[in-house]
Amino acid sequence: MREIPAQQIIDTVADMCIKANRYLPADVKRAFDACAAAEDLPAAKEVFRQLKENYELAEETGLPLCQDTGLAVFFVDVGDDVRVTGMNLREAINEGVRKGYKDGFLRKSSCDPMTRKNVGDNTPAIVHFDMVPGDKLKISFMAKGGGSENMSRVTMLAPAQGWEGIKKFVIQRLAEAGPNPCPPTILGIGVGGTFDYAPILAKKALMRSLDALHPDPKIAAMEQELLTAVNKLGIGPMGLGGKTTCLGVKIEMRPCHLASLPLAVNVQCHSSRHQEVEI
Repeated sequence: MREIPAQQIIDTVADMCIKANRYLPADVKRAFDACAAAEDLPAAKEVFRQLKENYELAEETGLPLCQDTGLAVFFVDVGDDVRVTGMNLREAINEGVRKGYKDGFLRKSSCDPMTRKNVGDNTPAIVHFDMVPGDKLKISFMAKGGGSENMSRVTMLAPAQGWEGIKKFVIQRLAEAGPNPCPPTILGIGVGGTFDYAPILAKKALMRSLDALHPDPKIAAMEQELLTAVNKLGIGPMGLGGKTTCLGVKIEMRPCHLASLPLAVNVQCHSSRHQEVEI
């Protein structure tokens, strides 16, 4: 049994919170460059120029990429030969969030859903655990902003609606969202499971690199088909028109009940803030 001190997890999580909010992932930077080159409209090109200037300033100054530094969302793969010492793993993650958002001067966005009173330290984090073989701990973090999250939806389709029903729902959702999620967006699509599990799949899909094709060629083709269809909407960067409404579509699919077809669309803004660390 391998032991990992809770303090190591606290420090790691705090560092992830700060870095994710300051440094845009390399795959998103590459997508910005490629999409900017493909745009014809001056307004669309100008948006990409400003987005590039924004992430360069964030790197130089240490200021966040966006004032909305999000709720802290984690996917944690826990090796069955790992034991955390000092406090339990969930407590250590929450302590790391407190430290990271305080030390990084990041906005705390967590509040009581009814009174709207701010919790003050951005906890509790949203944490999804998976037990896996081995003696490693893999922590994936996402700072999920409210604007894009508010545009996300879950539905229960009839099985007969199939792929055409999925496409129709996703395209309609993005058309209705318009400029609200700060496009160009990234879409996480969860298909299957249950009513509660499909949105988790959708969020987990957003952790994948834009450069990573789905290992199943059929699902990879579905991702590309959806990306092409959404970009034909012409909403464009920041809703000002253009070819790039969406930078990428990522699908996670699981078996479901034979009477159901759960579908979730989790919308991510262009500032796709996430980090992954293995301890």
